[in-house]
Amino acid sequence: VLEKTFEEWLRYRDECLRRMASEPYPAGLFCNRTFDMYACWPDGSPGTTVNVSCPFYLPWFEKVKHGLVSRRCGADGQWVTVNGSQAWRDYSQCEEEMETTAEEEGARQLMVSFKVLYTVGYSLSLLTLVSALLILTLFRKLRCTRNYIHANLFASFGLRATSVMVKDVLLERRWGREVAQVADWETLLSHQASWNPALGCRAAQVLMQYCILANHYWFLVEAVYLYKLLIGAVFSEKNYYRLYLYLGWGTPVVFVVPWMAAKYLKENAECWALNENMAYWWIIRIPILLASLINLLIFMRILKVILAKLRANQKGYADYKLRLAKATLTLIPLFGIHEVVFIFATDEQTSGILRYIKVFFTLFLNSFQGFLVAVLYCFANKEV
Repeated sequence: VLEKTFEEWLRYRDECLRRMASEPYPAGLFCNRTFDMYACWPDGSPGTTVNVSCPFYLPWFEKVKHGLVSRRCGADGQWVTVNGSQAWRDYSQCEEEMETTAEEEGARQLMVSFKVLYTVGYSLSLLTLVSALLILTLFRKLRCTRNYIHANLFASFGLRATSVMVKDVLLERRWGREVAQVADWETLLSHQASWNPALGCRAAQVLMQYCILANHYWFLVEAVYLYKLLIGAVFSEKNYYRLYLYLGWGTPVVFVVPWMAAKYLKENAECWALNENMAYWWIIRIPILLASLINLLIFMRILKVILAKLRANQKGYADYKLRLAKATLTLIPLFGIHEVVFIFATDEQTSGILRYIKVFFTLFLNSFQGFLVAVLYCFANKEV
């Protein structure tokens, strides 16, 4: 809303400056035409009140389009001021009705709670992931292909958590100002006029999308590697590790670059976080769904192998079921199988309570998943 408002304000200001430059000046004493960062004022006759329509750039303009904002032209040909410096202005007819319904306030509080939830989750994940990454890379006895793959997965999670938090800080700094009255709009808009496009915020957004894709493709690498171990491939691990690097870090580039081009050319607004045309969002969504579906197939195949091995070696039925449940629960966070749950509950198809439920579980699982993976595959690892 604020970026669109800023664009409309620029258009309003330019139209005002053109009008002031083209209209002839009246004879005699008058208050000079001006643009006071809020409204465009024509020349005023001494001792009168000048009224103009509410500025069209206000987000709530449709509600106040018939309203007027007023200034007084003094008998000396100077605009009336307050405290000798600030221009007097009556904009009461242009103010937004600040009343919000209980439902709107509840939704706002819920979204704030969601933000606190995922901020805590990503912070905790980042802390544990950095520790786990140091453990796996510093100790020579832990250096093997399996742990190298885990380390790359940890790195992708860490980068993702960092990009999310950096993006939030940049968004808050750029658009997080509370706007309660006209003076706030003036300060915000005049300050924004000197700002460059949100390159930092968009760079963090691009990094976040890259890391989300990298997460899923390192999940795929984990799945392929474990499948290869269980099925018993004969190829050497060294030859495969380079391919794993290409798959995990290289594949996301293939999809992020065209997504960047589409956003820059077609939806170059705000922090590239809004998806007005969902077709561009499928550039990111399709490879995620593809990786998740492949992981699901491998997951089911691995469970079948584990089931067969447990049946062949079971000592007791209860112990057998317990080990199968443990293997299943361990594989789920490693392969990101939970993503499959919301494959068909897309953003366009969910609303109301269902949307809030989806948002909660998605944010909770995504933000705490790095913590869970670090604990399971590093801190709870007997080798570590």
